[in-house]
Amino acid sequence: MTRETTTKAYVVGVGMTRFEKPETRDWQYWDMVREAGTTALADAGVPYALVEQAAVGYCFQASTAGQRAVYELGLTGIPVYNLNNNCATGSTALMTARQFVEGGIADCVLALGFEKMSRGSLGGGSGAGDFATSPVARHYGIMAAGHGFEASPPTAQIFGNAAREHMERYGTTEVQLAAVGAKNHQHSANNPYAQFQDVYTVDEILAAKPVHRPLTRLQCSPTSDGAAAALVVSERFVDEHGLRGRAVEIAAQAMTTDTEESFASGSCIDAVGRPMSRAAARQVYARSGLGIEDVDVIELHDCFSINELLTYEALGMCEEGASGKLVESGATTYGGRWVVNPSGGLISKGHPLGATGLAQTAELVWQLRGEAGARQVTGARVGLAHNIGLGGAAVVTLLRRA
Repeated sequence: MTRETTTKAYVVGVGMTRFEKPETRDWQYWDMVREAGTTALADAGVPYALVEQAAVGYCFQASTAGQRAVYELGLTGIPVYNLNNNCATGSTALMTARQFVEGGIADCVLALGFEKMSRGSLGGGSGAGDFATSPVARHYGIMAAGHGFEASPPTAQIFGNAAREHMERYGTTEVQLAAVGAKNHQHSANNPYAQFQDVYTVDEILAAKPVHRPLTRLQCSPTSDGAAAALVVSERFVDEHGLRGRAVEIAAQAMTTDTEESFASGSCIDAVGRPMSRAAARQVYARSGLGIEDVDVIELHDCFSINELLTYEALGMCEEGASGKLVESGATTYGGRWVVNPSGGLISKGHPLGATGLAQTAELVWQLRGEAGARQVTGARVGLAHNIGLGGAAVVTLLRRA
């Protein structure tokens, strides 16, 4: 059961840092937040003194790191909420800000996300026992039961095994998986915020160092440092401050978590979140009255190439099992039906966990305002963001130009 919202919520300012390889740049997480937050406020033309609440997401810092970061913007005594929802943390911060605004609790809320990470693959460990007390132990237990547990990085392993299942079940090919990486690396060449701006062919991606077959290094998102921010305000605030020209409406948003469907099949495809993503998308379509056919541009959670394919299916862009053919057809790049991950996605733009969902928001706001430069999707009016984390949470957000 859902209630009607009391007011619409709009994004009127966005900002982000360049995403960097960890330990490349001499900065702290509060430096990142100062840069991203200041940029978002300047983008809106709104002083920090008008911000009433702050929702701050991160995964690898201590409790109240949100306060330490926000204090770089001002010491106004506002409530600061520290959030951690694994890779969906950034969108969780956006959702928290939206709910404050829609519920009439505040007219102006700043959503922030950041991460200062270590080099190397996420997770570590070489055996299933390493996850005995982990929040994702049940997910890795599904994988171990069906595929065993190898020495490769665990997150890449569970997604790589989902790819193996998809190939066995639907005939998806390694070339189709590599086509996702090639597309996203091509897109990032035009993104000055991206960690990588190199372009690779499908053959080069296939020949890259294997991480967990069939996934190679150029099909996996890297660890990254960076921050992103979005200023979320009410319709009243938009009108009072003359922000219609900057405003992008959050038309609908939904978060889902795991259900029995995630585990009942024993499939890694389900354990990594396709059912969550599908459920969140359906809720968003129902609440907004819009469908995937109305969407022009998409930023989705391509933590690994297989997850982009799984998300095509979850969002209703193609039938189950047909996602490999969809990317191969060119339907998800410039000149196709949708442009997916014009930013370069996580694979090429980078993946500082707490910032990712808000970086997706920034890209879509720029696209819907017509401010994306060489990445611009012509005539974009409706954008969709998809952000997912194991453990699990999936957030789908529909944005449209006000």
